Amino acid sequence: MKFIHQREQLNEGDWVIINCSQPCNIRLMNDANFRSFKNGGRHVYHGGAFDRFPAKIKVPSSGFWNITLDTVTRRAISVTRKPNMTHSIKIQRVPVGR
Repeated sequence: MKFIHQREQLNEGDWVIINCSQPCNIRLMNDANFRSFKNGGRHVYHGGAFDRFPAKIKVPSSGFWNITLDTVTRRAISVTRKPNMTHSIKIQRVPVGR
């Protein structure tokens, strides 16, 4: 499975804000769960399938987080190319101490 990936150091309470040109699965995962996701294993994440944007996911704890996007479709997609969609990933940081 091909997906779009971005890794960020985030603080508890920050927001990950995603815009996408088509419905997509959005996952916010720590490094251990991301490794399992990449290997096709069981993983825990924050997010899910979104068809309305912007999608907002609140960061549950401080640390390194992996943000992934992949298409939601019933058609088979190429396993050699990234999903064909336009997207943006923005981080809304909450001031430390709030």
